[in-house]
Amino acid sequence: MEILFILGRIIFGGYFLVMGINHLFMKRMMLVEYSRSKGVPSPALAVVVTGIMLLLGGLGILLWRYVEISSWLLIIFLLGTVFKMHNFWAVDESQKMAEMTHFMKNVAFIGALLILLSIY
Repeated sequence: MEILFILGRIIFGGYFLVMGINHLFMKRMMLVEYSRSKGVPSPALAVVVTGIMLLLGGLGILLWRYVEISSWLLIIFLLGTVFKMHNFWAVDESQKMAEMTHFMKNVAFIGALLILLSIY
């Protein structure tokens, strides 16, 4: 069972690590524009700050270091995104399904992080 736990940490932490890299390097300008379209104040700064949160959170889960801090960084990030970025109830029908999918995915991630916190 320990190997499953390690594999799960690699996949779960790795997901957030890649998202952090996207925020900071690979897709920063696209994410700044998306944030701007959603009415995020100071979208360039927000993308960098959330990228750092994702990077640190993902690394913490992946390496199993500072798990509490890492989990809370990710939970705070996800709470912001579910209500500001993926507010499916406030978009037109053509975007509703995609935003609802992202909303539900992020809510599930919050649940997984709460489970991690409970076993840490």
